[in-house]
Amino acid sequence: MPLVTGVEIAAAAGRLDGRVVRTPLLACPRLTDELGFPVLVKAENLQHTGSFKVRGVLNALLARRERGEQPAGVATFSAGNHAAATSFAGQALGLPVVVCMPPAAVVTKVELVRRYGGEVIFTEDLLGTCHSVAAERGYSLLHPFDDLDVIAGQGTVGAELAEAEPDLVVVPVGGGGLISGVAAAVVAGRPGARVIGAEPVTANAMNHALRLGTPAPLPARPVSMADGLTAPFAGEHTLAHVRAYVERVVEVPEDSIRSAWWALLDATKLLVEPSAAVGLAALRLGLLDGRTGGTTVFVLSGGNVAPAGLAALGA
Repeated sequence: MPLVTGVEIAAAAGRLDGRVVRTPLLACPRLTDELGFPVLVKAENLQHTGSFKVRGVLNALLARRERGEQPAGVATFSAGNHAAATSFAGQALGLPVVVCMPPAAVVTKVELVRRYGGEVIFTEDLLGTCHSVAAERGYSLLHPFDDLDVIAGQGTVGAELAEAEPDLVVVPVGGGGLISGVAAAVVAGRPGARVIGAEPVTANAMNHALRLGTPAPLPARPVSMADGLTAPFAGEHTLAHVRAYVERVVEVPEDSIRSAWWALLDATKLLVEPSAAVGLAALRLGLLDGRTGGTTVFVLSGGNVAPAGLAALGA
C-alpha cells in the first residue's frame, strides 16, 4: 500500500499556495496554565469553508488536472465539511459538484454546500447513491478521505504545524484523512514527535478497522455530537497511514466531548465544532498517557456548528 511522504506534501503545498489560508498556530495560555506544559492550537476553523477539508479537495482536483484528467464534474459524499469544501473547490475551478448527504446532516453544513453552488442529494445510502450519480452524469467520484491526493493536501496542516517543533500532535479522527496527512508530514518534518488520534467511542471507525486488521463498516450507525467524525468506515489508505505513522488512536465518550468542547471554546475564544474538542477530551481523561509535558498541538479541525448545537451546551 503506497504511503504519502514529505515529497507529495511539499508538492501539495505548492499547488495550494495562495488558494488556502495558512491558518494560525496559536498559543493557548489558559490551557498551558491548566495543564502545565505549552499548548498550541492549529486553528483550521479559520480555513475557507470553516474546516481543513478544502486543502485535500483542492489538492486532489489540481493534481488530477496536472495529470491531464478533466472531469465533467465532481460527485462526493459527506456529512458536511467535505461537502462544503468540494463545493467551494468546484466553484473555484469551474466544475459542477453534487454531494450526497445524510438526511440528518447539520443544517449549517448543508447551507454551506448550497452557498458555494453545490447540489445536495439527501440519501441513507451515501456511497451507493454517489456511485450511481457519478456514473449517470459522467462525473469523477472524489472520496472524502481515502484518496492519496486528498491525504497529501491534508498533510499541509501537519507541515505548517511541524515548524513549531511540537513534541505531541493530537488529531481528531473520522475516516482518517486528516490524521494520515498530518502524521505523514510530522514524521517527515519533525522526527521523534508523537501523533495520537482521538475519535468518539460511538463513532470509532478507525479503531474498528485497527482491531479487525482491515477497513469494514461499523456494525451500528455512528452517532456523535462530534458529527464531523461520524464516518461509517475507515479507508484502506488511511488505515495504512495510521498503522505506519500514528502512535495510537484513543476513544472518548460523549460526555467528555461535551465538557471539553465548552472548555475549548472558553479557553481559546474560537468558534469550533465538537469534533475539534475530542483531543482535549482524551487528554483530560488521561488517555494520552504520562508522557505529555512537551509542546502539545491540538488540531482544531473545524468550526461549523449550528446555533442549536451551541444552545445544547446549556441544556
